[in-house]
Amino acid sequence: MKRRNMILGGTALVALGACSSSKFKRYTGPEVTYVVVNKGQRRMMLLHHNEVLESYRIKLGFAPVGHKRVEGDGRTPEGLYRVDRRNPNSRFHLSVGIDYPNAQDVEYARSLGKSPGGDIFIHGQKHPRKKEKGDWTWGCIACDNDEIEDIYAMVRDGTPVLITP
Repeated sequence: MKRRNMILGGTALVALGACSSSKFKRYTGPEVTYVVVNKGQRRMMLLHHNEVLESYRIKLGFAPVGHKRVEGDGRTPEGLYRVDRRNPNSRFHLSVGIDYPNAQDVEYARSLGKSPGGDIFIHGQKHPRKKEKGDWTWGCIACDNDEIEDIYAMVRDGTPVLITP
């Protein structure tokens, strides 16, 4: 009887573990060699060389036109950056960091006597059941929570990120 209960209990635990959902997915497909963000089209594409692996609708900073110049301007940066960190405990479900500001960004902001800002991320939603309308971030690139789960799994640190107008 004890053996039967242990087997049934073990089976139940395995079944429950298979049913639980995790925000951490596994990805075994082609390497993402480039991320391209087209601000005007509100699209982000994950590429393997010249092949588009995935394409996502995105939201940007609340004042999206133009390159980010200073902290608080609400703009999303433009230019070539790299993924440099990730935050599994983000307020926005998951997030993948971009290495803004670069040396030119810092120099320009300092010439104005201001800070260039920082903490630019590709991230999910603040409220999982509420779809944000329009551009709403402080300069980040936002997508749905299920999409950031895929992006988080697919994109590695060091991946180039090209953000175009």
